[in-house]
Amino acid sequence: MTSIVVAAPAHARILSGVAPEMLASLRGEGEWLPAVRSAVLFVIDGLGSIQLRQHAGHARVLSRAMAKRDVARTVFPSTTAAALTGLLTGADAGRHGLVGYRVMNPDDGRVSGQIDGYEKDGLDPLTWQREATVFERAAEQGLHPVAVSMAKYADKGLTRAIMRGAAFVAENDLAQRVRVALAAADGTDGAFVYCYIPELDQAGHRHGVDSAEWRAVLERIDAALDAAVPAGVGAVVTADHGMIDVPRHRHVLLRDGDPRLSGVRAIGGEPRMLHVYADEGVDAASLADVWRTESGATADIATRDEAIASGLFGEVSERVRPRIGDVLVAARGLWAFYDDRPADKKPQGMIGQHGSVTPEEVMVPLIRLGAYC
Repeated sequence: MTSIVVAAPAHARILSGVAPEMLASLRGEGEWLPAVRSAVLFVIDGLGSIQLRQHAGHARVLSRAMAKRDVARTVFPSTTAAALTGLLTGADAGRHGLVGYRVMNPDDGRVSGQIDGYEKDGLDPLTWQREATVFERAAEQGLHPVAVSMAKYADKGLTRAIMRGAAFVAENDLAQRVRVALAAADGTDGAFVYCYIPELDQAGHRHGVDSAEWRAVLERIDAALDAAVPAGVGAVVTADHGMIDVPRHRHVLLRDGDPRLSGVRAIGGEPRMLHVYADEGVDAASLADVWRTESGATADIATRDEAIASGLFGEVSERVRPRIGDVLVAARGLWAFYDDRPADKKPQGMIGQHGSVTPEEVMVPLIRLGAYC
């Protein structure tokens, strides 16, 4: 059995089920959301439910609207590419294939970023992510799918991979982005509107959750979401993952001579959740044992087979299986793992991090507004 266990309360809903439920509510067929004439899905990148409660004084609107049980569990791993794709396809990572931040492409052996690999490494967004999006399904049902996001994302490969089927509306100003999303829902019955708010995640990575900069952005988001939701429109506020601050003295630096690197072809994933790809012929179970011995209390370790058997990635297709690392390393506590061999040390300057299975990273708000209340 794998020792990687996602920490989440039993009552938490699954993030990948939120958008399909909203589409069902537009047909009057929702299981836990009432019927509405239009719906808006606000996604605040990086806002965990624990962080929201800890900073309730800086988010009075959201905190007042959030009941104790208004939480969801994000996907494994708790990283943006996997979580947004799960949210916007309704599928587990084992089906949609974006199984981490950086993933090996079995066709060419390169480890490619799942956010920027389309531009940098030529990943085809239409074949790399083959699941139908909620926007495509909405259009098939005669609904009106819209995505409101920052202009810089309009032509990105990830946008084509996970937002295809939506009419893309560019808006860089945060407060105006919220107003545009609500107006789109109000103007057309049957609208399903996705509104992406990435500013908090960016502040967290750069400055940390426990920073004045992060709290200032949270206040801006809270003020923007104080806008009135039009009559008959239901809105959900959620996130793709939470975040923790990792101090520099908790960096595990993997250097030449480290037994954990012996027999390793490449390292993917991200510092809080590594995908370790073994050289051909290397036994994954033996490699996992080395990682367990050397890492001690800093991480939980599982082989690919253990992770799949335990359902961490959901049902895994044969197309996706080789993208998953032979060994998975989920950081515990406030630890993070870095391959220290590359000359570029810039990634080690990141403060706020996520990807692992702690409640701070896994639990996200699931707040209902407007006609969903």
